[in-house]
Amino acid sequence: MKHTLRRHALLFAALLLATAAAPTPSDIESSAPPAAWAAIAPDDLVVFDTPRGSFIMQLAPQFAPAHVAAIKAMVRRGAFGGGAVVRVQDNYVVQWAIPENKVVPAAPLPPEFERPLAGLTFTPIPGPDAYADAGGFIDGFPVAVDKAAKTGWLQHCYGMVGVGRGNAPDSGDGGELYAVIGHAPRHLDRNMAGVGRIVAGIEKLSSLPRGTEALGFYKTERERLPITGARMASDLPAGAQPRIEVMLTTSPSFADYMKARANRSDAFFMRPAGAVDACNVRVPVRAGK
Repeated sequence: MKHTLRRHALLFAALLLATAAAPTPSDIESSAPPAAWAAIAPDDLVVFDTPRGSFIMQLAPQFAPAHVAAIKAMVRRGAFGGGAVVRVQDNYVVQWAIPENKVVPAAPLPPEFERPLAGLTFTPIPGPDAYADAGGFIDGFPVAVDKAAKTGWLQHCYGMVGVGRGNAPDSGDGGELYAVIGHAPRHLDRNMAGVGRIVAGIEKLSSLPRGTEALGFYKTERERLPITGARMASDLPAGAQPRIEVMLTTSPSFADYMKARANRSDAFFMRPAGAVDACNVRVPVRAGK
């Protein structure tokens, strides 16, 4: 009996040691070598200023080139200055827009809801995607794919940014943007033009009071958070440009990170899920070194 109890105790101790030795996602992120990280190009970063502080959006020109070009042009002509956050819908999105008097009539933008996969490197998640043939990552962004059509599109994960539009597919001009601040509304995938994600300062948006009108719109002007300005990071003086790095989703470190997210093995988890979707991986982003 003593030998049986001792054997069980040793096996339990060995299990605890093995569990303790398994790296957590945070361990993998903090120990990832410099080669696992890449700086985001300053010309793909937009700094939005508000009385609550700044938030920074990374643009995704490889998925919506026409919309991204329109947004950059609006930023550079100062169109977002004087705009405001006009809508905050709980567990859904925050939406901000340029002032009505700064809207410049332009040719309709194409409905850039998806694009061919040719020329892109896709890193799949270890398992199925509920809304597409497969889910995964391209250039650090969460992406879903249609294998038959050989197309891919940005997923509506937390922090992702899309362009508001009317009923017509080509009615979005880039002057109304929204960021996801709740459970991923994946039903919007391939129905809206995804243009990027918030890489810094999302808390400035997600903590705003919720709008009380339909769809979370603010009822009065004074409830809105002013957008006092917007600048392309590449237009700032060299010493003032934010340097933000993203973990390369093609790197061995990211493969380990994604596996650890799917198979949480630290002592807290009694029943690891054994699966993960792209929105729950949350590609690591950090201030540049």
